[in-house]
Amino acid sequence: MTSLTIKTQPIDGQKPGTSGLRKKTRIFQGSHYFENFIQAIWNGIGGVSGKTLVLGGDGRYFNDRAAQVVLRMAAAGGARKVIVGRNALLSTPAASHLIRLNKTDGGIILSASHNPGGPDEDFGVKFNTPNGGPAAETVTTRIYEATQSISEYHIVEAQDIDLAHVGSSELDGMQIEVVDPVADYQALMETIFDFDKIRDLFASGFRMRFDAMHAVTGPYAKAIIENALGGPEGTVVNGVPSPDFGGGHPDPNPIWAKDLVDRMMAQDAPDFGAASDGDGDRNMVMGRGVYVTPSDSLAVLAAQARLVPAYRGGLAGVARSMPTSRAVDRVAEVLGIDCYETPTGWKFFGNLLDAGKVTICGEESAGTGSDHVREKDGLWAVLFWLNILAETKQPVADLMREHWRQFGRNYYSRHDYEAVDAGAANALMDDLRGRLSELSGETFGSCKVKSADEFAYDDPVDGSRSTGQGLRIHLSGGGRIVYRLSGTGTEGATLRVYLEDVVKDASRLERDPQDALAGVIAAADQIAGIAERTGRTAPDVRT
Repeated sequence: MTSLTIKTQPIDGQKPGTSGLRKKTRIFQGSHYFENFIQAIWNGIGGVSGKTLVLGGDGRYFNDRAAQVVLRMAAAGGARKVIVGRNALLSTPAASHLIRLNKTDGGIILSASHNPGGPDEDFGVKFNTPNGGPAAETVTTRIYEATQSISEYHIVEAQDIDLAHVGSSELDGMQIEVVDPVADYQALMETIFDFDKIRDLFASGFRMRFDAMHAVTGPYAKAIIENALGGPEGTVVNGVPSPDFGGGHPDPNPIWAKDLVDRMMAQDAPDFGAASDGDGDRNMVMGRGVYVTPSDSLAVLAAQARLVPAYRGGLAGVARSMPTSRAVDRVAEVLGIDCYETPTGWKFFGNLLDAGKVTICGEESAGTGSDHVREKDGLWAVLFWLNILAETKQPVADLMREHWRQFGRNYYSRHDYEAVDAGAANALMDDLRGRLSELSGETFGSCKVKSADEFAYDDPVDGSRSTGQGLRIHLSGGGRIVYRLSGTGTEGATLRVYLEDVVKDASRLERDPQDALAGVIAAADQIAGIAERTGRTAPDVRT
């Protein structure tokens, strides 16, 4: 067996974003592209000699080939061991758990999360650190710097490793352990939730539909919801992972999970509906005739946490990303616990979780999680809801009504303008940034601006400061408009506009969010000149 040193040179555009490096699959398949980035990870973390890593991905196109390259490069770098999910499959939260459970030196996750997959779609790779979470900016900066100075990479010349069967093998002195991707994760869930109570719920005739969206969560949901909890066969649909996610878009929102929405809005709908995304870290939750926004879901989980065995002792605190609605803030105030506002990106929750400052955290982009791992966790959120429903024996719609009556309702929506010309998107943001100080006191339609700023975050644990995290327009009465350019797309720019208004009047708690937010939506366009600058008269996606 020969270890090869391959001469190469830097390739532009290999700067990791909030969730690693994401590009079109064909770009990753280009000469030296993927190998360069993996070697840059090794170089950026001080090498892999003697280290143990976790490896897995969401099963999208190129996942199997990329996994073999990572193994051969880890062996060439002198790694001691790599723990791999069978068939190179691991949901992102399961990978985080394996890193923590086995006290490894980190892991490689092959995923572009909720982005579509296929030869002409998206691929991604990221490094998670020993705490199980996405690499901090200090680490990704070192990785990016390594991509700019790389001159060679190292790879073992070998046949493909058998990843289809659980067991151990060796590659050039490196141990490879192929594990059941579900078993350890399921065992963790059994320590958090009351499986007996949830079994009783299903035994009572409770009906559920879980749409795995042809993605990695399918095997996890089948094993846990159907096999362990007694959900009837067929409760999990689209449960077999597919390299192109069945030709769909594995993003659990009302647009891309329309089949689930239609089913849950039908007269004979199940009691509960849920979906997860490409790599299993996001979720969507519905009741019969009702969609629960991710922001509201986070608030409900915090408010009802004492019903779940793992959280009966109370929550240390909660955290949300800045664009996420402030519904959970109100819950935290009533509970008498701290609520932290962080930039977008799960890695910002890591320090708070590690320091024991928060127990539950979430993002408006369908991600919620807790201190059980260092990633958001879609199936965990679904099981949390099942545990609440088993304890309260109430329909989701009734739970939401009670929550809004107690805490008020934060009407909330996100409007995405996708694949916008990057120059136009940046010009819009730059112009608005330059006018922030002038907006206070201005009126736009029915909305009056109270204040405006650009969000910056001072980490209360390590003192680091993150700037340029989104433009905020605070409205009189508690509403907000937030503008951000997303870092998860692979072409052009995605302009995200977050819209929020607060209502406490009991007679106005059950309106359609788009209608309730009509004045805020109009103000958002007027303030930033979205239509004029982008040529878009409507967003591509409303969630």
